[in-house]
Amino acid sequence: MELDRRHTARSGLSRRTLLNLGMGGAAALTLAGCDRFGGGSASAGGAADSINMIWWGDAARSEQTEAMLDVYRGRHSDVTIVTDYADSGPYQDRMATRFAAGDIPDIMNQRRDGLREYADRGTLLNLNDHLDVLDLSDVPDTYPLGRVGDDLYGIPAGLNAVGFIINTDLAGSYGAEVPDHLTWSWDDLWDFSREITEAARSGGDEVYGVDLSFTTIQNLVVWVRQAGEDVYTEDGLFGASEETLAAWFEMSVEQRESGGLPPAGFLDVTGSSAAESAIAAGRVAGQVIPTNNLEVHGEVVDGPLQLCRFPGEVQSVRRGMSIDTAMYWSIGAEAPNVEGALDLLNFIVNDAEGNAAVGVTRGLPCSEAVAEEIADSLSEADQESMQYLMDLSEEDLPESRPDPAGGSAVQDMLTEIDEEVQFGRLTPQEAAARLRETADSAMGLA
Repeated sequence: MELDRRHTARSGLSRRTLLNLGMGGAAALTLAGCDRFGGGSASAGGAADSINMIWWGDAARSEQTEAMLDVYRGRHSDVTIVTDYADSGPYQDRMATRFAAGDIPDIMNQRRDGLREYADRGTLLNLNDHLDVLDLSDVPDTYPLGRVGDDLYGIPAGLNAVGFIINTDLAGSYGAEVPDHLTWSWDDLWDFSREITEAARSGGDEVYGVDLSFTTIQNLVVWVRQAGEDVYTEDGLFGASEETLAAWFEMSVEQRESGGLPPAGFLDVTGSSAAESAIAAGRVAGQVIPTNNLEVHGEVVDGPLQLCRFPGEVQSVRRGMSIDTAMYWSIGAEAPNVEGALDLLNFIVNDAEGNAAVGVTRGLPCSEAVAEEIADSLSEADQESMQYLMDLSEEDLPESRPDPAGGSAVQDMLTEIDEEVQFGRLTPQEAAARLRETADSAMGLA
């Protein structure tokens, strides 16, 4: 995986440059090795005899995904599924390199901030043209399908939402009781957090109430929506005002000064796994996670976890939370085995046995019928996260859409300027102006 990244750096090609190559003339290149993916060789069942499938994730996700694919293999003995995976960053680089070389995967994961870049260049299959094979009758239109205009380029690999997890034992040891998370305000959250921080300090402990990542775009999305705006508008532009962005960064500064958040540099998190999280280390009593990670955090946190909604949903101008997906399943428009990929994607969406095998590592199945059928096979934690999503699905929530082209640049800048704000090198107002400027430039408005 690292070889791919080093090669990209040495060659002087950025991911965007590789995309431009792959989506333009290079996409038409004929790959000498395409035969190894079985291009065009049909089996008795109608699928070609080899399907190339790639995704991002760790070894545990790979094992679960292979368990799902084994169910498919068991019914299609004449089909070979060639798989590959990598962590998110290397995966994006590898996929861009493959498209640039014309080595198109049959079926692949697309990140929500990358799908539109590929779709806009015509490199993804419009799934609307294949609904005779791909059955979406049990997938509600209100779910976050990978649509660009009227076209459909991605099916959610799993549904999730953001939420706070609170270690109730740790909070209780400092005399703090979790407020009603269905109605709590932002002030309620920070009062609860400071209560833990202050009680810990008085006892000589370095523990803080909650952590909230100000670099995670989905957390910002909730805040901006609650202010009556959108980070990304329906027509693919950046819709957050500098005033609302400045308030976001001001909250970070104020809460780090008052003890609502850990101070800058306190949480030296070296990895993104649940085991490496601040809550697993016992340094905070609460943090934000995607709901599909509830079980893995429960396995590494010393104490019971309560899954809570974001604060401010009752008091704000509008709802901020939504049912989302971090990744889609997409098919290459010029893939060697489109027919086989469609058959496999239909299986992923609609087969209960396959979904029971993979579990909810990527989130809740997007088919309501499948979700209901596998519910009893899920762990207690996964059932809790499923119920959290089902409750949200019954409410009037904002629409979740793929990020527009340029969304990855916004995420990169958000990560960069958050550190500058934390350490006082940028004011909240300066950070807001820089993020807005970056977004407008990335989306062709500057």
